[in-house]
Amino acid sequence: MSDEQPEPRPSMSGATRPAMGRIRKWGPLTAVLASMAVLAALVVTSNGDPVAGTDETPESGGMADPATIELPNGVLPFSVAVVRGEVDRIDWGARCDTESGRLRLPLSPPPECFAPFSGDNGGATDTGVTGDSIKVVVYTPQANDPVLSFIYAQIGNTDTPDDVFNTYVGFNEIAARYYETYGRRVELVQYRATGGIGDSVAAAADAETIARDLQPFAVLGGPTLTSAFADTLAANQVLCISCTPSQTAQWYEERAPYVWDIQKNVDQNLAMTAEYVGKRLANEPAAYAGEGLRGQPRKFGYIYLEGPTASPEPREQFLATLKNDHGVEFAESASFEDPIGLAGKAREILARFKDAGVTTILYAGDPLAPQTLTQNATEQGYFPEWVITGSGLVDTTIFGRTYDQAQWAHAFGPSNLFARVSPSVAGSGFLYRWYFDGQDPPAQQSALVLPSLQLLYGVLQGAGTDLTHEMFRRVIFAADIIDGSVISPQISWGERGIWPGVDYAGLDDQTEVWWNPTATGEDEIGNQGTGMWSYADGGRRFLPGQWPDSAPTLFGTGENDVTLYDELPPGITLPQYEPLPRT
Repeated sequence: MSDEQPEPRPSMSGATRPAMGRIRKWGPLTAVLASMAVLAALVVTSNGDPVAGTDETPESGGMADPATIELPNGVLPFSVAVVRGEVDRIDWGARCDTESGRLRLPLSPPPECFAPFSGDNGGATDTGVTGDSIKVVVYTPQANDPVLSFIYAQIGNTDTPDDVFNTYVGFNEIAARYYETYGRRVELVQYRATGGIGDSVAAAADAETIARDLQPFAVLGGPTLTSAFADTLAANQVLCISCTPSQTAQWYEERAPYVWDIQKNVDQNLAMTAEYVGKRLANEPAAYAGEGLRGQPRKFGYIYLEGPTASPEPREQFLATLKNDHGVEFAESASFEDPIGLAGKAREILARFKDAGVTTILYAGDPLAPQTLTQNATEQGYFPEWVITGSGLVDTTIFGRTYDQAQWAHAFGPSNLFARVSPSVAGSGFLYRWYFDGQDPPAQQSALVLPSLQLLYGVLQGAGTDLTHEMFRRVIFAADIIDGSVISPQISWGERGIWPGVDYAGLDDQTEVWWNPTATGEDEIGNQGTGMWSYADGGRRFLPGQWPDSAPTLFGTGENDVTLYDELPPGITLPQYEPLPRT
């Protein structure tokens, strides 16, 4: 790998003791994103309190003396115990591999062990927290939600809301067996939505009901087409994770410390898209367009989803960055408010783009609209390059197969996802089957269930007995940057010098993908078929400012491209353990 791509962090399984040459500042917490484990670090100050407030968040990778540092009440990571000479005085229990200092989970790398807690945990510390439980609401949509029903029909997903909740319950059992939660158990409560995922009135009412009647510590999930749910929860001082469509950085700051996301925020995604277009595509010929356009100087067009309440400021900044920093302007642009309504205007949009000589279309929107757009383009004999821009689920194989393949054979661009690994080797389904004696998760979309739940557990393990919403922010902001690999992203929150301001969204980097219309294999929910995303250079990832200032080599012209890793990539290992007996 080049200097721009960090080496995958190897598993510590099998080591006699964790390497202590470089202790991260305050010991680790763990978050698992999209079913692959990545390591973070719990941060507390030497006076025993986590770093308070965003202004005092330390730089990542700072050093402290773990022999003298005071951790939150009840918290003792294995690595700190090693330095203090306390490892052999502690019964770490059957969940801990004391040779490596890691939990006995088939994750790469596995989470660090924390010393078992005993004693008085202080009882109630915040809303939804008692001496023996932490109430967490799981939001599930209506069973007959018209938008989701339409989407699921396109991709063959048969998950019901109860399937999704039961998958949460299964993963919650696994996490509860292995993570230290200081005498409290996470109690999951299902909340069934009273309106559609785009119904802002119902979303606000649901949030009010949750805050008033259920009074949880946190909520996982939410309606994906309106911010009203997260708005209302934050106003009621209820924390939520992945509970809103992506928002601007300022939006999250105004609702701090209650709304958290794992994906990028709107500003971040547009900034990286502008960099990609400016460095990789501008002032180059349309090398990947179809007949009649291939080889012509690139002329850009822009098709984007614009909701009725969307702020125009991020898009205006995006256009200004493209023009001022890279000399890129759009010859044509078009917006739409929903994919169903697009059917009546797609033909006119594509006709305008074709007449304007647009060779390269940037698409920023939902995963359904490309069905209509690509079909109309083919009907008009118009085969431009299609550049994806990190829009959610557009970069999944399951949706890519629903688009016109003659068009999608010219699709490529930056993706926030990461190179896929066979579910027989690793991932959310692999973890579930390992623990539950070969049973598949109830929901096909288990990879969307696990991240938020394990992020929650990672912070709980680092927060100790004094669990509050402010403690949640202090722990996650002071966590070390989570290094990425070709199969997992770099993750960070807070002020790290990666993004302007304070970051409440986790994912930092991207990879480059192109659509291979002849590749065969499984999609993200296990369906065999033809057509898959190929990850350039094995899934190499780039942080802001790191996109190469050169034309891409895609569609079979590059080296080491991969659609699916049948085995873990070199340098990444998965420890093998027997699961703990179920209680």
